Amino acid sequence: MPPEAAPMENGSAKAGAFTKPLNELFSSLPTTIFEVMSKLAMEHGSVNLGQGFPDAEGPETMKEIASKAMYDFHNQYPSLLGVPELRQAVARHSETNQGIPVDWATETLVTVGATEGLAACFLGLLNPGDEVIMFDPMYDSYVSMARRSGATIVPVRLQLPDFSVPLDELAAVVGPRTKMIMLNSPHNPSGKVFTRSELEAIAELCIRHDVIALCDEVYEHLVFGGAKHISLRALPGMAERCVRLGSAGKTFSFTAWKVGWMTGPARLMSPIIKAHQFLVFTVPSSLQRAVAHGLENESEFYLSLGPSLGVKRRYLEEQLAALGFGVLPAHGAYFLVADVSKFLRPGEDDVAFAKRLTVEGGVTIIPISGFYVGSSKPTHLARYDRTWSGYRTGLLPDRQASNPWGAPVTPGICAK
Repeated sequence: MPPEAAPMENGSAKAGAFTKPLNELFSSLPTTIFEVMSKLAMEHGSVNLGQGFPDAEGPETMKEIASKAMYDFHNQYPSLLGVPELRQAVARHSETNQGIPVDWATETLVTVGATEGLAACFLGLLNPGDEVIMFDPMYDSYVSMARRSGATIVPVRLQLPDFSVPLDELAAVVGPRTKMIMLNSPHNPSGKVFTRSELEAIAELCIRHDVIALCDEVYEHLVFGGAKHISLRALPGMAERCVRLGSAGKTFSFTAWKVGWMTGPARLMSPIIKAHQFLVFTVPSSLQRAVAHGLENESEFYLSLGPSLGVKRRYLEEQLAALGFGVLPAHGAYFLVADVSKFLRPGEDDVAFAKRLTVEGGVTIIPISGFYVGSSKPTHLARYDRTWSGYRTGLLPDRQASNPWGAPVTPGICAK
C-alpha cells in the first residue's frame, strides 16, 4: 500500500509545488527578442518597426471568401494534407512563378503557417546526431526547432557588409554527418537575396554529399532593386532533395491567418506529413479556401509587394543615411539593416541602443545580435521593418517630435 498523504484540515492531501525537471531545451530558451521589444513598444507607445508585419492588409475578396466559407458550413476537419483546391493552387503557383512542376496530390502539404511547416520538416527528416548547416544570422525559430529533433546546428556566418556566403567555409563544414542545409532567401533578418552563383554552389554541395535542402521562401515575392528570387529547388538535381516553404501571411499580408504550404518530393514529404499529423493535424478550411482564391486570382497584389517595398526602402535608407547611419545592402523581405555603432554610448550594445531608442525616441527596432547563434556576435547592427505605411504618408503627427529620423529630432536621442 502506498503511504498516505498528510491530511489537511479539510481532509484533502496537501498540494505542493511540482519539483521534477521540466524540458531542458525549452526551459533554457530566452524570451524572443521580438517579444521583448514589442512589449517595450506597447509600454511606451512607440512606432514599432521591429515586429515584421505590414500595417496594411491583403485583398478584400479573400476576407469575404473566408467569411462566406464559415457560413457555408466549411467548419469541420478538412484533410490533414489540406483542401484540394489550395494544394492545386500551390502547385500551379510553383510552376508559374518558379518554373517548378509539382504533383499536387503527392508533393504538397498545407501547414499552420510556415513555422509549423519548419517544425514538421525538422521532426520528420532529422535524427539525433544529424548536422544541419544554417546561415548565421537566422530567424530565431530555426535553432530551437531543429534541436528538438536531436540535431546539431552548424552555423556558417554570412559575411558583412552584404551578407555574402563564404563558400570555402561552407564547403569545409559539410561532412558525413551533414543531413540538411537550411536556406532562407530572401533572408530574415538581413534582406539578402541569395545570388544564382551562391545557389549553384549550395546545390553542388548538396548533390555531392547527398544532403537535403530545406528552403524557407516565404518572402519569394518581396524582392526589388533589380533582384530576382531564384528557388534552389529549380536548379538541376535539386527537385528530389529540396523542400520549399511558402506563406499566405507574407504573400497576402494576412500574418494572423497562419496558413502556409510546402512542396517537395514524395519520399521526403511522407515523414513530414506524419509529423504534421501529430503536431496540428489540419488547418482551418475556410482560410484555406480564401488562400486558394488568392493564389489563383490575386497575383496583381502579391507581385506589387516588391516594388512597393522598394519605394519604402529608398525612403527609409535616405532618412537613416542623412542621420549618419550606415545602411547595409538588401534586395528583399521586409527588412533593412543599419550600422548603429556611431550612436552607441560607452558600454552600450545593440540591445541597449534599441531599448533607449524605444523609450527616448519613440521608435522600436530589433537588435541583430538576437539573430546570431555563433560566437562573437556583432553588436553594432539593428534591423528596421520597412513595411510601415508612414514611409509613404509621412510620420505620424504625435510621434514626429521624437522620431529619430523624422524632423524635428529630439536632441540627444541619436547622440552618444
